[in-house]
Amino acid sequence: VQVVESGGGLAQPGGSLRLSCAASGFTFSSYIMSWYRQAPAKERELVATISSAGGMTNYADSVKGRFTISRDNTKNTVYLQMNSLKPEDTAVYYCKALRGRMDYWGKGTLVTVSS
Repeated sequence: VQVVESGGGLAQPGGSLRLSCAASGFTFSSYIMSWYRQAPAKERELVATISSAGGMTNYADSVKGRFTISRDNTKNTVYLQMNSLKPEDTAVYYCKALRGRMDYWGKGTLVTVSS
């Protein structure tokens, strides 16, 4: 099983980044996918979730209207489009796959928002 995030980097306030999470080794289309983030000295928090078929999404209040989660089950990939970035969005972003009691995590990708 592999869950690999990519797309992090440095962005200016007000800018955009698109994170990707590529999965393999399990039936991707059967799993709920989520993005979490962990800022320095803070607990990991849930950012966004998308249902297995992609029809339902949920967002943390702090990112609603700015971030969009999507998935392509033909590519076993989930995305997080991040717009209007703020310095407080700086964190390591993690991807998680969940089905029942089974969950798989990636190692994260660092997003830094700074001028």
